[in-house]
Amino acid sequence: MIDLIVKGGVFMYPIILCSILALTIFLERLWFLRRKHILPNDFIWNVEEMLQRQKLSDAVFLCQNDVSPIAKIFLAGLKNTKKGLWLIKEAIEERGGREAKRLEKNVGVLSTIANLTPLLGLLGTVSGMIKTFNAISVQGMGNPGLLAGGIAEALITTATGLCIAIPTLVAYRFLKDRAENLIFEMEENSIRLVELIETYSEAGP
Repeated sequence: MIDLIVKGGVFMYPIILCSILALTIFLERLWFLRRKHILPNDFIWNVEEMLQRQKLSDAVFLCQNDVSPIAKIFLAGLKNTKKGLWLIKEAIEERGGREAKRLEKNVGVLSTIANLTPLLGLLGTVSGMIKTFNAISVQGMGNPGLLAGGIAEALITTATGLCIAIPTLVAYRFLKDRAENLIFEMEENSIRLVELIETYSEAGP
């Protein structure tokens, strides 16, 4: 492996660095974007039940003691219960937007890496071919070792760049879709919360 990196030339180092960064981001986002962490079913069910039973203070307390993104969105709405439905919706939307950004954090970096690594590979290819033609111009075709070194550099960097770009692109789409699905579910639960708050307000505390 080390020998392959050395043969690939200087452009192999940023490509390898990109692969490490992509793997780190993928694993971190995969761990963060667990549904039970973002939308714990028990928590959502408990909050809805408390509101149905007109126990607003208990619902607020439950939200304050939960670290999930949906809890922060719920709390933003519940804190504005006495300020009117319009302010409740605005608070939920504002907090929901912030939590959505947290869900999509660093996912876009994977897309950048997927586009960057083939270009780095192409740059390595150009570098390798320049070395090859320089060897030909200086020593002619009589030294196949020098020619092989330049060609090897060109092929290795191209192949490595593509081998990193393809799975990184797949990882990006996977995490992007997961984040979007979770954001959609948060929106659906937020709408349900607004409806319950509206019912609570009509019934009176």
